[in-house]
Parts: sequence; structure tokens; C-alpha cells
Amino acid sequence: MKVSKNTNKKIFLASWISLHPVDASEANMTALHHVAAQPAWDFLRPLRNWLDNIQVRDRRLAHCLCKYIPAQCPFERDVKVFGKTLFHIPPMCKLNPLYEEVVGLRFKAMCYLADTCGEDISQYC
Repeated sequence: MKVSKNTNKKIFLASWISLHPVDASEANMTALHHVAAQPAWDFLRPLRNWLDNIQVRDRRLAHCLCKYIPAQCPFERDVKVFGKTLFHIPPMCKLNPLYEEVVGLRFKAMCYLADTCGEDISQYC
């Protein structure tokens, strides 16, 4: 028995087509995450920029960053009693307003160790 005999040979392609085309120069080309996520005044912006601009060029600094920034949220747990799960505590790290920048810094440190120094980073994964 061949699979091709029992499959439907009709292909259906769907897409969204605008009935009223708009020129790219007239369209408002703002990304949704910039409109919704950015408050009017972000007081953490200088700290975010500082964390984003840190260059990892020292092996000791890279090891410290990989060691002290956890790969997974340390607060996420399942609370069990007698082998039965009572409830689950969700990860709280996403509530940190600097979470993305700190995880990015850890990633830069791991890339430096792996690419530039040629070290095995499996201990940090």
C-alpha cells in the first residue's frame, strides 16, 4: 500500500490580500512591540543600554557571568506532598524588568567562551 494513493492531491493555499492596496510610503510602518511595550518615559532605559553595551572580553568575567546568572528560573517549582503535585509555582524571572538584558549578557559571555576562548560551555547549560 502506497501513501500517495491515500492522500488528498488537492492543495489549498490561503493568504490575506488587501482589496485596497496602500503604498508603503503612506503606510505607518511602526512595529507593534514598540507601540505597546514602551511606556511614555522608561526610567530603566539607561540601565538597559548599559547592560546591552557591556562587551565581554575577559575570560574570568565571562566565567563569573555564566556562573552567577542562572540558565533557568530558580523560583519555578512543583510543590509535591506524598508524590502528588499540589500546585506549580510559575517562573518569576519574566517579572524582572531587566530580564532580557541579563539573559543577553549571559549569552554574550557563553559565546565568548565558546567562540573566542574555545572552551567547553556544557557545564553552564
